[in-house]
Amino acid sequence: MSRHTKIVATLGPASSDPATLEALIRAGVDVVRLNLSHGKAQDHIDRAALVREISARVGRIVGILADLQGPKIRIGKFEAGKITLERGGRFILDAACELGNAERVGLDYRDLLRDVGPGSVLLLDDGRIVLDVERVSGSEIHTVVRHGGELSNNKGINRQGGGLSAPALTPKDMEDIRTAAAIGVDYLAVSFPKSAADMYMARQLMRAAGGKALTIAKIERVEAVAALDEILDAADGVMVARGDLAVEVGDAAVPALQKKMIRLARSKNKLAITATQMMESMIQAPTPTRAEVSDVANAVLDGTDAVMLSAETASGKYPVETVESMARICLEAEKSAEITLDRDFLERTFTRIDQTIAMAALFAAHHLEVKAIAALTQSGSTALWMSRLNCGVPVYALTPDPLAQARMSLYREVRPLLMPQEGRDRDQLLQDAETLLIQKGIVEPGDLIVFTIGEPIGFSGGTNTMKIVRVGGAS
Repeated sequence: MSRHTKIVATLGPASSDPATLEALIRAGVDVVRLNLSHGKAQDHIDRAALVREISARVGRIVGILADLQGPKIRIGKFEAGKITLERGGRFILDAACELGNAERVGLDYRDLLRDVGPGSVLLLDDGRIVLDVERVSGSEIHTVVRHGGELSNNKGINRQGGGLSAPALTPKDMEDIRTAAAIGVDYLAVSFPKSAADMYMARQLMRAAGGKALTIAKIERVEAVAALDEILDAADGVMVARGDLAVEVGDAAVPALQKKMIRLARSKNKLAITATQMMESMIQAPTPTRAEVSDVANAVLDGTDAVMLSAETASGKYPVETVESMARICLEAEKSAEITLDRDFLERTFTRIDQTIAMAALFAAHHLEVKAIAALTQSGSTALWMSRLNCGVPVYALTPDPLAQARMSLYREVRPLLMPQEGRDRDQLLQDAETLLIQKGIVEPGDLIVFTIGEPIGFSGGTNTMKIVRVGGAS
């Protein structure tokens, strides 16, 4: 596969049967997302097992990402299922109301009464309904409708400018972390973190449950934008979750924030996923809009590790066609990506031997017109560092660890391959690696390969050697 940018696809009713799931994997899905906001634990357990079975059969590595629901703040239900709000009308959010009507509706988050006051602006249903708070009285929040429309059961609530006190990890999330650990997911996405402490807690809960998943911080709150540096330091990656983020900070601010988050993640050797409404029209249509094509392409050019599909593959009519379209867009965008390796080196300082070897391999590969970089790695760290800079040469990560292999399914430009390393010395390992790349059709006699390897063999963080080899000839 020549595509560098990875594709994350959400599983749901439209994509969970074996035939469709196999078609999705063959179409190019690199990581599947289990949305823990929906379904029962057993549903996700069964889907993960099916993903592993099918990916093994078709010979593709597919990672698994579990996405926590987080403190989704919602209104309650209506007697008639929905109402219509008119501009200028009055409407009450009432924590004591069981079934709503045209005048009021219930809340599932009582602390909203404490978090808002006169002058606060509430955004319902992803900002489609806008309410200005007049006053708070007892269990009631009295509002005036600024922008009306149809409002149905259980729609989400955001406060413009942020400021909601709901904790990032709810009791449901804590239970879902245990489920994710039992599944053995590769990544855990944490919704609505406000600080590094939220990410540390999620990691601790995952480890306590026996899981080894890497953590992804979903940036959805104003507070998270302000604390982006510390959140990224505490996480393994970031998700640009543009839906709730746009509601809180305003849609016009999101494109610049997307670029900032991806750039910061790459500079800190972290992962980046760009999400929300990337191919939204394909829920109903077999082809994307031109704006969606540009959106995906721009995320690729920004340097994102992965682009993510949500409802498009979970419940849409054309899940396979959506993945095929996204893969084509990524490939075309990558052809025009600027290679700025020499300039990027001037802006970096290397203090570790293993990281310095990784960067030296990129530099050599770029200037020698090498066919492939092969990183013999235990944990995948060397491959991750290489993937942070674009040198125009594909990186093949050869690891003996299936867990590391699955994790690397999300790394941009990295193709993870499983290769035993135990009981072999350096020269034998390099020969085995060359043979594997030949067997896979990646290189042929006369091609140059840049190898990185660490001694002693079998220890993480020990990469200390770079070797340039001509296939079938002398090094």
